[in-house]
Amino acid sequence: MKVDVLLGLQWGDEGKGKVVDVLTPKYDIIARFQGGPNAGHTLEFNNIKHVLHTIPSGIFRENKLNIIGNGVVIDPAIFKKEIEALGKIGFDISKNLLVSKKAHLIMPTHRLLDAASESKKGETKIGSTLKGIGPTYRDKTSRDGLRVGDIEINFKNKYESRKKAHIEQLEKLYNFDYKDQLENLEKEWFEGIDTLKKFKFADTEHIINNALKEGKSIIAEGAQGTLLDIDFGSYPFVTSSNTICAGACTGLGIAPNKVGKVYGIFKAYCTRVGMGPFPTELMDETGQKMRDVGNEYGSTTGRPRRCGWIDMVALNYAIMINGVTELIMMKTDVLDNFDTIKACVAYKVNGVETKELPYELNSDIEPVFVDLPGWKTNLTEVTSEGQFPEALKSYIKFIEKETGVPVKIVSVGPNREQTIIR
Repeated sequence: MKVDVLLGLQWGDEGKGKVVDVLTPKYDIIARFQGGPNAGHTLEFNNIKHVLHTIPSGIFRENKLNIIGNGVVIDPAIFKKEIEALGKIGFDISKNLLVSKKAHLIMPTHRLLDAASESKKGETKIGSTLKGIGPTYRDKTSRDGLRVGDIEINFKNKYESRKKAHIEQLEKLYNFDYKDQLENLEKEWFEGIDTLKKFKFADTEHIINNALKEGKSIIAEGAQGTLLDIDFGSYPFVTSSNTICAGACTGLGIAPNKVGKVYGIFKAYCTRVGMGPFPTELMDETGQKMRDVGNEYGSTTGRPRRCGWIDMVALNYAIMINGVTELIMMKTDVLDNFDTIKACVAYKVNGVETKELPYELNSDIEPVFVDLPGWKTNLTEVTSEGQFPEALKSYIKFIEKETGVPVKIVSVGPNREQTIIR
């Protein structure tokens, strides 16, 4: 057996949570491999919206094992709130969620360091969600991190040691006033630790690889999107982890030859939250229309998302980096009422046309667009591919021709049922 990987191909918010929820009936295990509570995976069924930040999106399916992998960073306070929210709607996940001992913990002082760092940057800030993600990964790579497994071994001393080092940074490096915030943050955090202790900690790399030997099916769920990858994204306006397919190997402990299908998820247009380059961004009423119709506001931050036309240069780059085998197009219905739909097929950089993503995306890049007819149809009522309007069929064929990868799923609304498998 192989591990299938599902990840975003744009700047995040592509709709990964819904797709994992739709695909999970055919998988035994759903494993999250990177990121932290800066991600918000939204699922909607029975007309109720659910947002998950840390817990894998297969949690709403019965008899499925969900794993938080070693590549994930966990804020116990946010984890506790997720568990409580699930409990209110009748979900007890204590028996079908495992947490990797090697996953790193976001400490209260990580959140303060995040805020201090972003404040100090001023106009050069990167638009951090201020969840402490960056400082936590920084401690991880500097070999100073606090891991889930440490909860069981001399935890208090390890916590206090890291806290002391962080406070020195806050005082000496940032001159940041933290004292009014730290007490409340710590109270919530330790309550979260108590909640986390109710779940099984495990060396999940063994569990995953043994499950493969037993013939069990596994899907790896990524967070954020390829263009936010620490190495291949629009640096420095990126996240702190590897959001690409290779991140599933390091974030779960699987070998590259164990990767099977790679599902690449993209919106029928583009969005981005926070700072950073966005070549096809629309700053006019068309962009606002996309934002309003698509409810493009961050599920984690609530921030309005920037909107623009689909960027085939960036999409093809993401497909190449990830080795995508199947495409999944989300929020197609948001474009229902546009007479003309534009698609960027190349960039002009210093007057020279290229289809390759350059080292730096900046204001000198001019997107080259083609016009495609809109379908002017209410797709939310469509229940099969046979009902697709001709203009939508043409749009799908255009994407398949440009990418060389088949579009296997088209989402026409937020609910589970509004998912057309081709």
